[in-house]
Amino acid sequence: MPNPIRKIGSFFSRSLGTWCFLVVLLCLAGCMTMRWQYPATSQVEQVDDYHGVKVHDPYRWLEDANSPKTREWIEAQNRLTFDYLGKIPSRQPIRDRLTKLWNYERFSPPVRYGERYFFSKNDGLQNQSVLYTVQSLEDTPVVLLDPNQLSSDGTVALSGTAISDDGRLLAYGLAKSGSDWQEWHVRDVAAGKDLSDHLRWIKFSGASWRRDGHGFYYSRYDEPSETNKYQAVNYFQKLYFHRLNTPQSEDRLVYHRPDQKTWGFGGYVTEDDHYLIITATDGTDTRNRVFYLDLQDPQGRVAELLTDFDASYEFIGNDGTLFWFLTDLKAPRGRVIAIDIRQPQRDHWKELIPEHRDALKGVNVIQDQFVAIYLKDACTQVRMFDLEGRPLQELALPGLGSAGGFGGKRKDTETFYSYTSFTTPGSIYHHDFKSSRSTLWKAPRVDFQGTNFDIRQVFYKSKDGTEVPIFIVHRKGHQLDGSHPTYLYGYGGFNISMTPGFSVPIAVWLEMGGVYAMANLRGGGEYGEEWHQAGMKLKKQNVFDDFIAAAEFLIAQGYTRSEKLAIGGGSNGGLLVGAAITQRPDLFGAALPAVGVMDMLRFHKFTIGWAWTSDYGSADNPEEFKALYAYSPLHNLRPGTGYPATLITTADHDDRVVPAHSFKFAAAIQAAQAGPKPVLIRIETKAGHGAGKPTSKLIEEAADRWAFLDKELEMRVPKNFETKKNRR
Repeated sequence: MPNPIRKIGSFFSRSLGTWCFLVVLLCLAGCMTMRWQYPATSQVEQVDDYHGVKVHDPYRWLEDANSPKTREWIEAQNRLTFDYLGKIPSRQPIRDRLTKLWNYERFSPPVRYGERYFFSKNDGLQNQSVLYTVQSLEDTPVVLLDPNQLSSDGTVALSGTAISDDGRLLAYGLAKSGSDWQEWHVRDVAAGKDLSDHLRWIKFSGASWRRDGHGFYYSRYDEPSETNKYQAVNYFQKLYFHRLNTPQSEDRLVYHRPDQKTWGFGGYVTEDDHYLIITATDGTDTRNRVFYLDLQDPQGRVAELLTDFDASYEFIGNDGTLFWFLTDLKAPRGRVIAIDIRQPQRDHWKELIPEHRDALKGVNVIQDQFVAIYLKDACTQVRMFDLEGRPLQELALPGLGSAGGFGGKRKDTETFYSYTSFTTPGSIYHHDFKSSRSTLWKAPRVDFQGTNFDIRQVFYKSKDGTEVPIFIVHRKGHQLDGSHPTYLYGYGGFNISMTPGFSVPIAVWLEMGGVYAMANLRGGGEYGEEWHQAGMKLKKQNVFDDFIAAAEFLIAQGYTRSEKLAIGGGSNGGLLVGAAITQRPDLFGAALPAVGVMDMLRFHKFTIGWAWTSDYGSADNPEEFKALYAYSPLHNLRPGTGYPATLITTADHDDRVVPAHSFKFAAAIQAAQAGPKPVLIRIETKAGHGAGKPTSKLIEEAADRWAFLDKELEMRVPKNFETKKNRR
């Protein structure tokens, strides 16, 4: 006979199990339908006609960054974002580790002018690096300019320098709150004091002194309206000469083209002070034109030398009338040619250094030698040639990494350069041409054990079969079991090469147990102009295919899985991330698009955005519109889609990629999100596109990014990152 007590217990057990099962189902259903309470974002009836295609733009009003309504929206979004980030237990320990690791002394390679050396140094946590000068490298350096003294929050940055040939005068540019606009001043080096010179409305320009130091050449735009200076389109750049101790209003206009609003100009005085080389660019197109002015002829006029706009021509130096250029004409990976301006016809041109299988990225003339910088599979190689192009030697570098610097003049016997890798902070080397030896000058001491990590470079196949290189960095002993949080980074545009380099945030990410991967996508310059063009305009989808293939490769090889995979990139890389999550929202666990170009139909209508049409194309062109519309992140969000956890970052003073891109994308993805993951926007104040950002802001932003990934990827931060109180 059955026990009645047991029957009652069995009934309650079955009922409780069924009830728990129902509760779990209800909770899962609730998670699937859960919506975040994002700030209300109104929509407007804005419809544009692109070649017969009607395109809605309901968040057009967010393009006015200064309107009270937009400011209220910014404040509401930031409240939501910072409230969320502030509650992540690991954020403070991550911030503390970033601060500790960032606190190391770092230098730039010195350059010599006259009897002085000049270099910058950051003691560690200084918001801006300080410019120093010294007569002997064994002497105690003297502060020449400390930007940290120019603002209380470190938001005034040194954005450019030009030193007179004798080392007596420093022309320098300052940028405020991350803006591309610069104001230039002149400082007496010996006295350490500024002269009366004050130049404004300068953007995308350096300065080049005449040898006697009585003035310099620079480029500027006309003064914009005060209310629209961060968004107004920049056209008609002009080249001027500024005479020392005179007001800017008296500067002499040297060259401009009122018939070519998109042309930009750079002026460079040759080392012999005989010629002014004028480079004319058109947006970000790698092709350019070259003119020159004979400075020894008082009645001289600008002469046109290279006007076909058929290739890139980078002036290297000259020997009298013989001009040396680095060009990709009939050599997409670069070569060096000589043009005698007395016989400038092409059949008189002479090739000095022929094209190599590696990409030639830069050349300088020091000690009567060409110092040529190559990229071999995205890593630096340095080779020397005599002035006839005969090979001399290859400079031995410490490993597979990136080297830069190599400044100097034709008769100098020395140069300085930096070397870095993913796990090696930038060290500075001194190279003596007489002995052909390099010796270490400065090596930073960082609280990071780079030897604990492995660096691999492998190749994977993209969608169309193209082999693409990718660097992968992880802790030694890493098991390929798909369990590791991974951060995949990319750029893929504008002929810019992604090369190995030390980054404090990446070092901390590695210490957190993460894998770091950087793919060398088409559109970049790692393999020369052909690689660049394979990711431009109508071929831009190749870049996104390369990035998506990199993600699939990392998963297939067992490094990670989709839920543990985060992607990131900034500017054009922000576009990359936006396109990736709209095309493959299922592939990623989290996304960090920074200062991205998200509205591909209107980017050319703000500040310098028109210049990017050389890489992207323009919605004004019917065929290019189709390609842009097909991948534009803003226009390819689909309501009802579950997007990965996304933290968009931008800044209110970004006058390169105006923040409206991120504002509109954030509003649209918040409205479209159907999954449980947060899509947030972090809007920095008193900051711009990234250049000159204070160290304090860099640390805060990195802490927010890694805390966001720590939570959304469900990482386990090592014990040394968090106290027992905060540990999960």
